[in-house]
Amino acid sequence: MAYTTKQHQAILRCLEQRAEEALSANQLAEDLRREGCPVGLATIYRQLEKLEAAGRVHKVHTEEGAFFQFCPHPEADHGCFLLRCEACGRMVHLDCGHLEDLCRHLEAQHHFRIDPRQTILTGRCRSCVEKESVHELQ
Repeated sequence: MAYTTKQHQAILRCLEQRAEEALSANQLAEDLRREGCPVGLATIYRQLEKLEAAGRVHKVHTEEGAFFQFCPHPEADHGCFLLRCEACGRMVHLDCGHLEDLCRHLEAQHHFRIDPRQTILTGRCRSCVEKESVHELQ
């Protein structure tokens, strides 16, 4: 079993508690400070690198910088995808065999290998679509 520090455990716990969100290192530092467990940014970045390498978090690159999100599927060969709502920013994990079939098809027929752990599908979540429909009816 790998050695983990209190900071490592606190960062992972914070990410897991906010699993529906992608958080910046600064947001994590603020959350940890509020919980009474202040952790320096350098330590947070170091731990996030370890968690990403272990498959415990996804690193999401955006125009605003890097964000990190807890991954409930840490197995190295697991191909979970992320769905990101372009309206509200919410991110959810998608574990769907149909997408794994699509990845195999793209590799076999189009000679292109998808990295599911780095793939974010962007669109609108159900909640935002419903809100838009209500506004259109008014």
